[in-house]
Amino acid sequence: MKLRIILLAGGASPEREISLRSGKAIYQALIELGHQVKLIDPALGKNQTENVEEFFNPHLNKEIVSTKNYLDSFQLDEFSNVDLVFIALHGKWGEDGTVQSILDLMNVKYTGSGVLASSIGIDKNISKVIVKHFDIKTPKWKLLSKNDKQELINIIDEVGLPCIFKPNDQGSTIGFSLIHSLNEIDKAFDEALKYSDYVLVEKFVKGRELTVSILGNEALPIIEVKPKHELYDYECKYTKGMTQYICPAELDSETTELIQRQALIAFNACKCEVFGRVDFILDETNTPYFLEINTIPGMTDLSLVPMAARAIGISFNELINRIVELSLK
Repeated sequence: MKLRIILLAGGASPEREISLRSGKAIYQALIELGHQVKLIDPALGKNQTENVEEFFNPHLNKEIVSTKNYLDSFQLDEFSNVDLVFIALHGKWGEDGTVQSILDLMNVKYTGSGVLASSIGIDKNISKVIVKHFDIKTPKWKLLSKNDKQELINIIDEVGLPCIFKPNDQGSTIGFSLIHSLNEIDKAFDEALKYSDYVLVEKFVKGRELTVSILGNEALPIIEVKPKHELYDYECKYTKGMTQYICPAELDSETTELIQRQALIAFNACKCEVFGRVDFILDETNTPYFLEINTIPGMTDLSLVPMAARAIGISFNELINRIVELSLK
């Protein structure tokens, strides 16, 4: 069935470039599936470009990118006659429930999780609180505000070294720092605060980085991520050759089933819908620890959800088609 679809990509978050890369892949798939697609970048407001190549160029229109333009973009005529909005926005003002709440008020259907799940998923602290309630292990952590700098030494004593500093509500490891000594904490704290008013300080668990993609009610094959850096950071995520991916991960059946089951519990406990990704670390005793949940995971050529789908014979176009179908139910 041919649908009228608005594809939202770009946005004003620090993950704008990744959103445009995801959007470009999704756009191509939607066109090949026969849908009528309108591209809208909410950060451009009424200054939308009709040129597809220009739309996906992250170096254009930088001077007008702003959250102040969002409401103008949702007043465009295209929203009055649309079957579905496909959200390819990452990070704040797209993956956090903001856009979802506007679309709910407009009574417009959209892909993925709703307002509540989106706001939970972007909030690393809250999502950890929820999964811990369901007896899923997660590394020890503390949440700090920008006014808590004087408490850093006490927090480190409680969490332990090494530990990770990260913005509480950002993705793509933006603002992340892995620290091993006390003389690094001030810099790490300040770096995280560039992207959020709250900083999550989390115990670093040494082990195997694993991720579970969810499609509908199904956990897809687990992927093991082996970055060249000590941490699966921004460069390793989005630079070819910087990370080795093993799919399906080489795990015994019992461990595989445990992690997939915990991923589904976390996904459902956080009220997520349609698709997403749940990240774990498997420590040296074979114990999985929940790290975070992603309600709009990347859809670039290096992204993990498409990789997991391919492992069971689901092409990228079929993956996008299933997301569309599940979102319309």
